[in-house]
Amino acid sequence: MSLRIAGMGWVTPIGHGVEAVWDRLLRGEEAITQTVSDALEQKKYPVFTVPSVALKDLPPHPRLRRASAISRFAAAAGLDALVYAGVKIDAEISNRMALVFAIANGGVVYTKRFYHDVVESGAQSASPLLFPETVFNAPASHLAAMLGITGASYTLVGDGAVGLLAIKMAEDLMVNEALDYCLVVGAEEADWLLCDAYHKWRLLKAQPPIEPFRQPPRGMILSEGAGAVLLARKGAIAIDTIHPGANFSRRQEASEWMARILADLADGQPAIVIASANGTFVDLAERAAVLRAMPEVVVYAPKPALGESVGASAIWQVIVGAQALGTKQLPPLLHAIPEIDLRFSGPSAGRILAHNAIVSSCSLNQQVAGLRLSI
Repeated sequence: MSLRIAGMGWVTPIGHGVEAVWDRLLRGEEAITQTVSDALEQKKYPVFTVPSVALKDLPPHPRLRRASAISRFAAAAGLDALVYAGVKIDAEISNRMALVFAIANGGVVYTKRFYHDVVESGAQSASPLLFPETVFNAPASHLAAMLGITGASYTLVGDGAVGLLAIKMAEDLMVNEALDYCLVVGAEEADWLLCDAYHKWRLLKAQPPIEPFRQPPRGMILSEGAGAVLLARKGAIAIDTIHPGANFSRRQEASEWMARILADLADGQPAIVIASANGTFVDLAERAAVLRAMPEVVVYAPKPALGESVGASAIWQVIVGAQALGTKQLPPLLHAIPEIDLRFSGPSAGRILAHNAIVSSCSLNQQVAGLRLSI
């Protein structure tokens, strides 16, 4: 079946609202880093955080009073997607809407706080109220309760490709004609604990910017936020096909799998590629795959502007692809270094004529996937 995007919403380090963020991307704007530190360590890391003003319109709700940032980001993005689609949930719609929540790292802020309480005060003083926010399905629970969704609700845990796999799950759910909508939300929060882990994996950059497609790669900067797409059987943008991808054990395999995915999704049609390049080995894998499978394609990567928001990133890429097709424009590819092929050296800003956009997701934790949008 062919799903369609009825509504979209995102909360990003450069603001929220589909049109507002898109306009800023078209102007070549990018997120500003903030430094995060830890009381128990001396290391500091740069992150792209969501400005507080981005959540100022989030309606008050008892479920959000003690909720983590990841839940608030998800709620804001999900509500925006419903408003975008003109859908108001009532008793009938609540039972005909499913929710799929895509998550990668979970509520790390509460996890760290729980750990610090134990370290500083002893195990007997740690509050059990903190524990529910450390489990992966907490944001989905908050969001379903806030929106009044009584249909199926799932949490899918993965890496940077998890958003595309969540859309695949939504496609499977929507085979059931009892469902009219499926809301897919991906979210992430940035914290020192998460940064320290990626630093130990030698994937983090000490300072901005993220330089896509550079050889050798120089690393990424983590960001936070959420993205949401409301899927239905009617909408301006169609999800033609979703490639579930594969897992790779070696980095060379990542490029080979991405080439297969791009070739399958392209199907001989002219398209643009919305890449997941983030300043790591991912960039080289995607670049090699594009040159092998789609040598004439135009490439754009949003992560130099928005950062690597692992759980939310693939949904952000889908929104970028939908906006590019709808507006016939692409933002400039920021901080790309002139190399052999101009398509990877930016800027790619300007008018586009493609009727198809391929979203490519090559992740840091050995997973690749993709999908094709059309208008």
